[in-house]
Amino acid sequence: MRRIAIVGAGQAGLQLALGLQAAGGYEVTVVAARTPEQIRGGRVLSTQLMYGPALILERRLGLNLWDGQAPPIEGIQLNPTDPPGTRSPGRSVTARLESPAQSVDQRVKTARWLELFAERGGRVEYRQPAAEDLAALAAAHELTVLATGHGPLAEVFGRDERHSPHAHPQRVLACLYLHGVRPDAGLPPSFLRMYAFPGTGEFFVLPALTGSGPCRILLWEGNPGGPFDCWGNVSGPGEALERSLHLLRTYAPWEYELCAGAEPTDAGALLTGSLTPVVRHPVAEVAPGSHVLGMADAVVLNDPLTGQGSNNAARCADRYLQSVLERGERPFDRAWMHETFAAWWEHARHTTAFTNMLLDAPLPPHVRQIIEAAAMHPALAHRYVNGFADPAEFQEWLMDADRAEACLAAVEGGGTPQPLG
Repeated sequence: MRRIAIVGAGQAGLQLALGLQAAGGYEVTVVAARTPEQIRGGRVLSTQLMYGPALILERRLGLNLWDGQAPPIEGIQLNPTDPPGTRSPGRSVTARLESPAQSVDQRVKTARWLELFAERGGRVEYRQPAAEDLAALAAAHELTVLATGHGPLAEVFGRDERHSPHAHPQRVLACLYLHGVRPDAGLPPSFLRMYAFPGTGEFFVLPALTGSGPCRILLWEGNPGGPFDCWGNVSGPGEALERSLHLLRTYAPWEYELCAGAEPTDAGALLTGSLTPVVRHPVAEVAPGSHVLGMADAVVLNDPLTGQGSNNAARCADRYLQSVLERGERPFDRAWMHETFAAWWEHARHTTAFTNMLLDAPLPPHVRQIIEAAAMHPALAHRYVNGFADPAEFQEWLMDADRAEACLAAVEGGGTPQPLG
């Protein structure tokens, strides 16, 4: 039995642990900061929007425990809103997803997955590890994987300046879970709604599942120092709802009408804060000749603007699982760690580039032209919206100005845009 330690009990760490457990031949220890009861009774952790390709990876492992309960997210509407308080339906980009997305409260998901791992014989150590604990873990296991991307623990991995253009948070975040948000009469209730307010930030409404049933999540992404940067002194979900309604009266009064009768789902229904997008080097030496491997948010941390966090985590867990299984009895040495990360980075680099591009203002002219054209051409809207499920596809027609020009020419000529090269 090969001994593997996984530090962190989120989407990535638990998906990897459960996958190794199902494969057999591995003695896996998960180091978790909180028990399932503490997770369920704590505050919300994210919006965890997962697109179809990432959900397939969960289903392969039999971890899709909420498919019959979670409301499907069957489409997306993206709305540029300028000036504030006005609707411009002709500028909206609206399309159905080829495969429905899903958002399951990570308190619900990770608590149950943690229980499932233990029920199947897995070992869980409940403690808050520090950086200095990693050397002992690495000495006691053939492979140690660090799967927590927040706090000082992840900082054992050095910052990769080549892929980290931001030194400070680009948005101030507030995430609020609500019951009682009414549907928009102009859209199917299963659609995610997003609004962009130039120079101010973004606002999202998406269907989700929490411990008390189906709900809606409000996500505010505010430019630092702007009107949406107003959450630092909020005492709890009730006050956050009041502040949200105050903002919506000015910036999206039609959404105010839909949210006016809502209530927080529970006492932990609010998460506020900010993060600095960063890519870190994937391998850290924690003692002479002893290394640990970083995964998901620990080494590639994106702003939630494009909803890629949980998708990156699921893809990373799947890639690392396959790499461990393919290794057989050979050592998990430093070279193997770098190769394993590089295989995942081949995908994650596209999500990072796309997210960073949307964070920056103004958008490149060719991207702005694509989005404007998508509002008028349903086929292009479909292609753009479904690109969020796998941003690697954007490399073929959106991220490069010449490829975007060819795509626009095809659309405006009445043809079907084809990738170049």
